[in-house]
Amino acid sequence: MDPQTQNTSLQRLQNVENRVVKVLELAGGVMEELASPSGPKKEFVNSHCREFMQSMKDIQVTLREEIKSACEYRPFEKCDYNARIANEICFQKLEYVLTQLDDLKQTADQYPSSD
Repeated sequence: MDPQTQNTSLQRLQNVENRVVKVLELAGGVMEELASPSGPKKEFVNSHCREFMQSMKDIQVTLREEIKSACEYRPFEKCDYNARIANEICFQKLEYVLTQLDDLKQTADQYPSSD
């Protein structure tokens, strides 16, 4: 995820945060209206509930998109760590084999040849 995409993603999440605050204010307004001593105004409650539900759907869609986008982000995809470690292990094995061969040669050189 390049810095531009990351900034855009953070901006979208900040917008979601602002919409969540707005949704909570809508819910609070409906609660106040329902608690009104003169009784709730049906049209007010209905319009706020519709707006609440639509906002919740929009928030849900945006969050799903952001989660999907974050899951597609693979920062180590182009990393050569595994290849470097495998190379280092092979190198160590090769050094070990070479020392064993040197030891074997020294041992063989200690015995007289049968020529």
